[in-house]
Amino acid sequence: MPRLVPAVNVGVGPRIMLASGSWFDFLDPWHSQFTIEDIAQGLANICRYAGQCSRFYSVAEHSLHVSDIAIRHKREALMHDAAEAFLGDVTRPLKQLLPQFKKIEKNVEKAIFARFDLDHAALVALKTVDLSVLAAEQEQIMPAGTDYWTEESGVVPAAIRVSVS
Repeated sequence: MPRLVPAVNVGVGPRIMLASGSWFDFLDPWHSQFTIEDIAQGLANICRYAGQCSRFYSVAEHSLHVSDIAIRHKREALMHDAAEAFLGDVTRPLKQLLPQFKKIEKNVEKAIFARFDLDHAALVALKTVDLSVLAAEQEQIMPAGTDYWTEESGVVPAAIRVSVS
């Protein structure tokens, strides 16, 4: 009887199989053979806000909004959450409890940016744009009051419209 092999195994480190059929190694993303299509596939199928929004809202759509609003570094804005294609969209409060996850995420992010010749330092400049899109999303697809933080932080919601499915 053939032995069943799951789509998760260990090579250098824990790995997952991607839509392209390549393996992605969480501990060695630099040598993983992921494609831009793998990233697009993953981001299009991951719901933001742990799925707790009024409708499915993908990380890919969020990334498009950030890129549309950004004045500079549009490619970096489009890819600012690309690591989530492999790691999932872990909510900000949970990430605060997982310092090792944050290190893994940063390494994956750097490997992706290097693969596509993007400026990783641009992410700092894009934070304001990302927060303004976050504020607009929360106004439109999250329960009332979710965006309470915008007033005290001075973040102005971006002029975007979250599409209705």
